[in-house]
Parts: sequence; structure tokens; C-alpha cells
Amino acid sequence: MQYAFSTLGLPGAPLGRVAALAAEHGFDGLELRAHPEEPLHPAAPAAEREAARRTLAAAGVTALGIAGYARVAAPGEDGPVLAELRSLVRLAADLEAPYVRVFPGAGSRPGPAADARAVRRLRAAAESAEAHGVRILLETHDSHRTAAAAVRILDAVARPGAGALWDVLHTWLGGESPADSGRLLGAHLGYVQVKDVASAKELTPLGLGAGVLPLAEAVAAAPPGGWLCWEYEKRWYPGAAELPGQLARGREHLEHLAAARPSS
Repeated sequence: MQYAFSTLGLPGAPLGRVAALAAEHGFDGLELRAHPEEPLHPAAPAAEREAARRTLAAAGVTALGIAGYARVAAPGEDGPVLAELRSLVRLAADLEAPYVRVFPGAGSRPGPAADARAVRRLRAAAESAEAHGVRILLETHDSHRTAAAAVRILDAVARPGAGALWDVLHTWLGGESPADSGRLLGAHLGYVQVKDVASAKELTPLGLGAGVLPLAEAVAAAPPGGWLCWEYEKRWYPGAAELPGQLARGREHLEHLAAARPSS
């Protein structure tokens, strides 16, 4: 399998430093948080994008995905959401990243209307994504935190430019077993986000293997040879331990989980 971590664990850090840490600790890629707080975001000029691409290439690190904040099931007009999706796709293409992460974002009232908005927007944006060699991944998150809920949308979109990002925390919080999540996501799956926490009520990030999430079961249910991305949410929990000191142990734990996968 291939291993990445999210820049959410090093908020605002220069890309050169993050890429060097990834290379030093044996991570193959980075999930790049696309927010104005970060060095790279959809408004970043072309020169900065090209410099970032060269920085990653020099470190031998892949840009796995652009972690955007578009909410495809949110109420409102389609136009602004589609514009945001297309800007994220262009950023991913410029960085040679195969994936863009988006959220459902339907709020407290998910239902058929929210699903219909997400289907309509993802179907429209997927065509542009396909032309750029990019796949838009709907994360199992917020209003659609289980694989069952995400697949309801993705089955209806039915385009290769739209898929799923499996956030293991959210499917677990939604009461779905890793085996069911992996089976349901099937060919929709782009990659898997792993993390660890102490409990469903204490979500401060922990080192991988130090909490209660069923990571071994999730990795066993993931496709062999796929990507595992550690999302350490330091940005939202500033009191959490610093990520750099945990990278070596985290990488070893991911490799251990992958090695323990059933052989068939």
C-alpha cells in the first residue's frame, strides 16, 4: 500500500518543510489542505502552483489530493458550488494530484432534496474533472457520514470523475462496520483517511494505534495497493501533540496494518 498524511496536521507550514518531513519518514504522498490559511489554495497564482509542484517532485512526494471545502449537498444555488468545484479541480490538475476532496454539507436536514443537489452538482463537475484527469471524492462526513449515505449519491452520479473518500472516523461514528463500509464503497473508493481518537466523545487526535478506532479492520477492508492517508487534525485541536514527532511511529503502524491484511 501507499502512505500519505494530511497537511491539516501541520497548519500553515511551508510546503518545503512538510514535503521534507514526508520524505524523511517514508510517506509517499501528501493530502494538501486547500484553504486560504495554507500556502496553496484555489486563489494561488500560477507561479506558486508551479513552484509547489517542483518542490514536491524534488522531494519525491506525490500530491495525493486537494482537500477542499466545497459542500455539494448544501442548500442554495448551484453556481457558486460548481465554481468552487472547478477551481479545486484546476488546482489539483496543476499539482498533478489525482483527487479533490469535497464534503456533503447538507446540514441538519439531509434527505432526498439534499441528495438530488449533490448528484446534480457532482455529475456536472465530474465531466470537467475527467477532462483534467482528476476525480472528485465525496468524503464520508457530516450529513452523509456513512458509506451507505455516500453511495446513495455516487450510485446516482454514475461517472468515473466522482468517487468516495472513506473517513474511518465518521463511518465508525455512524455505526457502520469497516467491512460494510469497504464493501459498500467498492469501486467508488478513491482512498482511505485513517486517524485515531480516545472515544466517540473525545475526538482530540491521538497517534495511530493509541485510540479506539478499528483501523486494522478498515485497512483489511481497503483495496490492496491503495492509499492510506493519516489525517491528524491538529488544526482543530491545538492542544494535541505535535505531528512531526509522531510520523515515524505512525508510518510504522500503517505498514504493520497493511502487512497484517488477510492474504485473500
